[in-house]
Amino acid sequence: MNLIDQKFAELKEQNNTALIPFISVGDPNIATTVDIIKTLEAAGADIIELGVPYSDPLADGPVIQRASERALQHNITLTDCINLGGTLRAEGVKIPLILFTYFNPIFQFGLRPFFDLVKSNDISGLIIPDLPIEEDGEVRELAQQYNIHLIPLVAPTSDERVIRITQHAKGFVYCVSSLGVTGERATFHTGIDEFLAVVKSASSVPIAIGFGISSREQVARFEGKCDGVIVGSAIVRTIENSLPLLADEATKQEGLKQIGDFVASLKG
Repeated sequence: MNLIDQKFAELKEQNNTALIPFISVGDPNIATTVDIIKTLEAAGADIIELGVPYSDPLADGPVIQRASERALQHNITLTDCINLGGTLRAEGVKIPLILFTYFNPIFQFGLRPFFDLVKSNDISGLIIPDLPIEEDGEVRELAQQYNIHLIPLVAPTSDERVIRITQHAKGFVYCVSSLGVTGERATFHTGIDEFLAVVKSASSVPIAIGFGISSREQVARFEGKCDGVIVGSAIVRTIENSLPLLADEATKQEGLKQIGDFVASLKG
C-alpha cells in the first residue's frame, strides 16, 4: 500500500485530519531543508509537500516565488529535490513525501527516468498543477505502474469537471479554496462548503484543502469537512522570517523552534 493511503487510513481511525505542510526545497539550502522537515514531522505534520523551485511558478504567490528565487540562486535542481527523499529517509523521516512540481522540468528530465528516480527515493505522490486531466494520460499511466499517486487539483470553478477529475484521483483530491495563486487569505471563495461537499461526494479517495490557509482558526474551520488541510505560504513565510537565525549555527535551533512552534500551533 502507498504510504499516503496508510497515513489517511491511520488518521481516519483516530478521527484526525491530516496536516500537510508545503515547503520550498533548498530555501535556504538542502541541509537546512532536511532540518526543517525533521522539525515539521516532530511538530505534528502528517505528510510533506516538497516544492520544486521553478522560474515560472504559475500557481504560486509572492511568498513562494521568493522562496523559489532564493533556492534557484543556489542552483537547486529537480534531481536535488527528488534525491532529498532518500536523504530524509536516511535521517529517519517516516511520513509520506509528495513532490510538487510543474510539468516542464519533468518533460525535460524524461518521464521514465523521472519516475525511476522518484520511486528510488521513496516519494509517494506527485502534484503537477499545470498538467490538466485532459493531457495527463501518459503521466497517470506511469504513476500507476510505479505506485506513485498523481494527485489532482479541483477548484470551485471546476463545475462539471469535478466528476471527471475525481474518478482518476489517487491518494487524495487537492481542493483549491480560493481563486488565483497561493497566498495567505482572510476569506475563502463564496460557497466553499458546498464545493467541498460536492467533491467529497464525487471522490472515492480523501479530500484535502489548500491555498490561503494560514492559522489554527482556519485549519479548524475545515476539520470535519476535509480529510486534510494543506498549509504552504504561511509556513514558507515563517521560514523566510527565520532565515537570519537559520544562517548561524549558534542560532539555528532557535530558528527551527520558531518554525516548529508555528506548525504545532496549526495542529492544535
